[in-house]
Amino acid sequence: MTQLSQRVRELVRAGFPAIGIRSYESDEVLRELVELATSEAWECRLWDIEQGVRSPGAAGTGDGLDPLSAIRTGATDGATGTQLLVLENLHRFLDSPEVVQALLAATRIGKQSGRHLVFVSPEFRLPPELSRNVTLIDHGLPDRTQLETIARETATEPGEIPEGLDLERLLDAAAGLTRAEAENAFALSLVRHRRLEAEAIWSVKSQALANAGGLRLRESTSDFSAIGGLVHLKEFCREALTRRSRALPRGVLLLGVPGSGKSAFARALGRETRRPVLELDIGGLMGSLVGQTEQRLREALAIVDAMAPAILFVDELEKGLSGAGSSSDGGVTGRLLGTLLTWLNDHTTDVFAIATANDITRLPPEFTRAERFDAVFFLDLPERSEKDAIWAIHRATFEISDSEQQPDDHGWTGAEIRACCRLAALLGRPLTETAASIVPIARGAEDAIERLRQWADGRCLAASSRGIYRRESAPRRRMRRPSLEPGSN
Repeated sequence: MTQLSQRVRELVRAGFPAIGIRSYESDEVLRELVELATSEAWECRLWDIEQGVRSPGAAGTGDGLDPLSAIRTGATDGATGTQLLVLENLHRFLDSPEVVQALLAATRIGKQSGRHLVFVSPEFRLPPELSRNVTLIDHGLPDRTQLETIARETATEPGEIPEGLDLERLLDAAAGLTRAEAENAFALSLVRHRRLEAEAIWSVKSQALANAGGLRLRESTSDFSAIGGLVHLKEFCREALTRRSRALPRGVLLLGVPGSGKSAFARALGRETRRPVLELDIGGLMGSLVGQTEQRLREALAIVDAMAPAILFVDELEKGLSGAGSSSDGGVTGRLLGTLLTWLNDHTTDVFAIATANDITRLPPEFTRAERFDAVFFLDLPERSEKDAIWAIHRATFEISDSEQQPDDHGWTGAEIRACCRLAALLGRPLTETAASIVPIARGAEDAIERLRQWADGRCLAASSRGIYRRESAPRRRMRRPSLEPGSN
């Protein structure tokens, strides 16, 4: 018996009059409910907009645009014992006062009569009259055992399905897909490669995540060797994700100067630890309907959990949650914040969260509380040794000779060093010449960077060396400002 069938059986036996099942796979849910009703000797009828009321396997009445008659009649006329009326996508009619009142009346008598309403829908926006009368449950995404079953049912010829480590990689790639998506992805792989290949599954998954909104699969071809500096941060995260322990890692919050390598680090960590990196776009979750934004976040986090072990990357967190605590958006951002905080604190899956922020003062203080993240790191402007490592990496990437003179890089971030090398390769000019086109962010945001350092002092771990970040441990001279005196260069 599936987990969904088990939960529905418990609720029906306990007399719950109305059950809402949240799922994008209505066919799979209906199949499980019909099998459950048959095994329990329950009477069962189905309703949808196209076919109206019908018995399983039979033709419908065709009056699907009138759900009132189905609700008022009940599961089966004249039947005794437990009865189920399964209503598919009824949420389309929940703005009708007549339908809502009929449902409310049905829930009132359901416990005594043994008639139970089961709603199957991808989303639920219940009116207040029904919000306390309907018990909502989720139809979970398939686990690895179910995905393997689907793979073996799809690939029936010898040699089409891998074994051992290759099979594990295939299941890693398929994790987070619905049953239908997994079956389609496996079939596509057979067409392309005549066997199941993880690479083909990843391409399908990328498109599925893009269509779902809010999540993107971030691929990287570079590991830590492509990132200069950040020695302590690399060491901390690598140990957290590779050490075998009963304690699951939670993640890190990265505070730092724009261009200091926060986003690149998240992608490189995925490559380093062979985990998929999922980027959560908070802005992409926003919906126009009440409750839609929070529902999209819950669905996105459910996908992330299903893809464990994985890395969840949330970039520039303070921008996505800047409205928390205000009433300008009707409290949507506050509820979004609450959902995300709860997940960060309570999730039990092997998902390592990496959140970045350029301005910690715009984040609610709850984010820096213990047990949200394993650590908060501060990424300052790179030291001299880190800059030299970054120059070496990008000189090699863009095939710039080591003998070419290196420009003055005071106050530069790693992103600015890379930009200088890229422009030199693009324009065929010396580094010292293209450096004139680089305006360091530290020049225009010196005060903001100093405020970041003041906040991080004693509160964050240093990304470049072991221990707590201290401003006085790495003194920084102020940016030179161009002189405005006559005759100055």
